This record gives sequence, C-alpha cells and structure tokens, in this order.
Amino acid sequence: MSTTTAHNRPTTLSQWLAHWHIDLQLLVALLCCILLGLFVLYSASGRSTEIVIDQAVRAGIGLVAMISLAQIPPHWYRVTAPWVYIVGVLLLVATLVLGDAAMGARRWLDLGVVRFQPSEISKLVVPLTIAAFFHHRNLPPRLTDVIAAGAIVAVPVALVVQQPDLGTAVLIVAGGGCALFFAGLRWRIILLLIVLAAAAAPLFWFNLHDYQQQRVLTFLNPARDPLGAGYHITQSKIAIGSGGVFGKGWLNGSQAHLNFLPESDTDFVFAVYAEENGLLGVLGLMAIYGFIVARGLFIAVKSQDTFQRLTASSLSLTFFFYAFVNMGMVAGLLPVVGVPLPLISFGGTSMVMLLTSFGVLMSIHTHRKLLAT
Repeated sequence: MSTTTAHNRPTTLSQWLAHWHIDLQLLVALLCCILLGLFVLYSASGRSTEIVIDQAVRAGIGLVAMISLAQIPPHWYRVTAPWVYIVGVLLLVATLVLGDAAMGARRWLDLGVVRFQPSEISKLVVPLTIAAFFHHRNLPPRLTDVIAAGAIVAVPVALVVQQPDLGTAVLIVAGGGCALFFAGLRWRIILLLIVLAAAAAPLFWFNLHDYQQQRVLTFLNPARDPLGAGYHITQSKIAIGSGGVFGKGWLNGSQAHLNFLPESDTDFVFAVYAEENGLLGVLGLMAIYGFIVARGLFIAVKSQDTFQRLTASSLSLTFFFYAFVNMGMVAGLLPVVGVPLPLISFGGTSMVMLLTSFGVLMSIHTHRKLLAT
C-alpha cells in the first residue's frame, strides 16, 4: 500500500497542479490582477494598509473557494444549478424584505456570521442554469426555449432592479445573454429581441429612478452639471488624461490623493490606475484581462458537452463585460452604473464570486476525459 501511495504522490509542479485541478496559466493571470489591485488600492485609499489587508484576506478566501470548486466534476454543477438558482432568487427576495438599507438602496443581507450581496450569486448561477437548461435540448434553440431562458434571466434581474442595482442587473443580463448567444441563437430571433428592446426603451426610461436618469443624461452631456451629477465623470476623465503615456508613477496621482476623485478605491479605481500608470499601464492591464478572457474561451472550445461549453463561454464573456463596462463608464464612454473593476476594486462579495467562477472554469478544463484518437 505504501509503495502505491508513494508512487501516485505528485512529484513535479505539473503533476501537483493536475492533482488539484488547477489551470496554471489562468491562475498566474488571476494572481497578477490581484497583486496589481493591492498596489492600486494602497494608493487609491490614501496608503491605507487596513483596506489592503481586507482585500488580501478576501482574495485569499476567493482563491480557496476557487481551488475547492475546481475539485468538483462539471456534471455536479449541471445537476445542482437549478436548485442553487432557486436559493439565489429566495435570497434576493429576502434582501428586499430584510436587507440592510444604505444610501437609498437595499443590496446587502446580514446573516449574522456573514454580510454579503446575494445579487453577486446570480451573476454566476444564471449562466449555469441556462447552460443546464439547454444541455439536453436541440440547438439552435426554438423560440419557446428562448422565452423560457429569458424568464430564467428576468426573475433575478427584476429583483435586483428593485434594490436598486442597475449595474449588477446589466451584468446578469450579459451573462444570461452570452449563454443564449453561444447556444446558437438565430439571427432573426436576435433582431426580434433588439426590436422589442427598442420598443420597451421608453417604458424602461420612465421606470428609472431620478438619479439613474441623471446618470444617463450626464453621460450624454457631462458639462450640463459639472459640479453636481457630472462631477464624478469629469474628475475621472481629468485623472485618466493627466496620466499621459507613462503615468505619474505609483502614489503620485493627484486626483485621488487630493480628494478630487470620489469612490477612488471602488467604482473609479481605474481612473487612479490610469493616472499613475498612463497609457502603457492601461494597455498592460487590458492585456491581462484579454488573456484571462481568451483562456476562458479556449477552455470553452476544448469542453466536451453543451453544458460545459455554454458555461465556460458565458462566464468568460461576463468577466469581459465586467472590465468593459467599468472602464467604459470611468472613461465617459458609458453611463455610470456602479460596476467594479474586476479583481481590482475594493469589495468582498464581488472578488469571491469572480474567483469562484474561475474555479468552475478550471473544473471544466481539468476534468476533461481524454478521447481515443
């Protein structure tokens, strides 16, 4: 027995990684983002070691969760996804009824031992549930299947909008929409959805809160209220532009350190990063993000069934939308919707859930069965 055990024990790095179902390339890219984020947060928070330590602890929890979920075979996620989806919806309902209210929003649920945002769970669970829904169905999907999948997305989105949290709702729609698209959604159905969305736009507009309407109007014309609704985005654009090509250097940014830039360690942390690292630093960060997305799509291509393919591709592109929406809103290219910069912005639930989603990706990639050629 002892000889067999010794023989099967991992002896090299590649064997050790395979034993623990870890994708090395993905892990290195994620660690680069996390470490970069800790440096940025130290500067953005005014050299607060407390924030950096809190973020490092949350990243550690997320990495443990990621490695733990990587051990679970993908079929387990397919079987349990609908049940976790139901739990997630119930938590969203509980948040609206019992959640902590702050600044006009009710997004947090305090269970005594932990305080978290249930809406973050939906970002992961909705794509998994749609992937599980289409697993045994013929693709491309029929209109009735598209309507059913749309209902799966609509329920948590409606609850999140009531909190209100438009940014998270957008990301849930993006995750579900990516799963639908990769299921082979026909172009005529896509055009139909676009027409319906355009027709519903006025109704959507008049149901937005006043501050949400102001954000859209400010996006269209930031100069209309530069000291009020347009203050955030104006200062953010000043910070990004002042970074130039090479940046001002770490800890040398003026907009955040002189308190011109609000929310510099959360939603607008990208402006701090761009000011201190310049265009070259921004391109470097975008390259890391691009590699993570490309690696996720590579895992999707190599996956061996419909559930795995839809899950890997939708989670990868949801991560892309995280980065795209945050960078776009901070640069004034999109309305401000309160989406954090992935793995960089200060925040616990977002960090843990993102790393958890990469645990699912690693599970899909490392549990592949080798097919005979």
